[in-house]
Amino acid sequence: MQLIKQKGFTLVEIAIVLVIVGLLIGGVLKGQEMITNAKLKRIESDNAGIAAAMFSYQDRYLQLPGDDSDAVNRFTVYAPADNPNGNGDGVIGLGNDWDAPIAAPPWAVGADETLKFYAHLRAAGLVPGDPKDTTRPSNAYGGQIGVQDGSLAISGHVTIFGAIEGPIAKIIEGRLDDGTPDSGRIQSDVPPAPMDAGAVNTQAGLPYDDNVRYNMAFRL
Repeated sequence: MQLIKQKGFTLVEIAIVLVIVGLLIGGVLKGQEMITNAKLKRIESDNAGIAAAMFSYQDRYLQLPGDDSDAVNRFTVYAPADNPNGNGDGVIGLGNDWDAPIAAPPWAVGADETLKFYAHLRAAGLVPGDPKDTTRPSNAYGGQIGVQDGSLAISGHVTIFGAIEGPIAKIIEGRLDDGTPDSGRIQSDVPPAPMDAGAVNTQAGLPYDDNVRYNMAFRL
């Protein structure tokens, strides 16, 4: 009787396939980790860069960008009709305007300081761009980066990074602060909750949730 030869994979072939699949999965996971780390570093470097630009402006002109009451005389790019000046009271914005709609000059007299913040930095050459452009930069997760005076229970000037993914917010908190969204020098809330100075944080007592996005305020 003639034996029928069975077709199939040998144990060696199966082992090779499993090794290849394992390497591919490991490569994908490693790639995702590298992307996550790159975005984390960008958020941290963006925050540090904004702080450095703000304090450099203050050291140079003895006023804060956005709040500068003499910008029209300081920078030849502005005309009086542009209303580029802030009110010079030592604070940027009203504490509730980090994401105010982008507006071109003429700006409001002595107001719109959170918009003028980036315009003044651009006029001073501390960040690139058109000095009449108030567009805020985007963070690594697509949200805006705004500046205002105070947010939630944080006093003083803050940068607010919008739409940060929950796992990333958790890592940032663990690295730089106390790990909770409602205390410390970094505080977060879930949109559309306001990030106003003195607003009640809706995340009080809650841990970060991996399935939501957060607006994160960093004390400058």
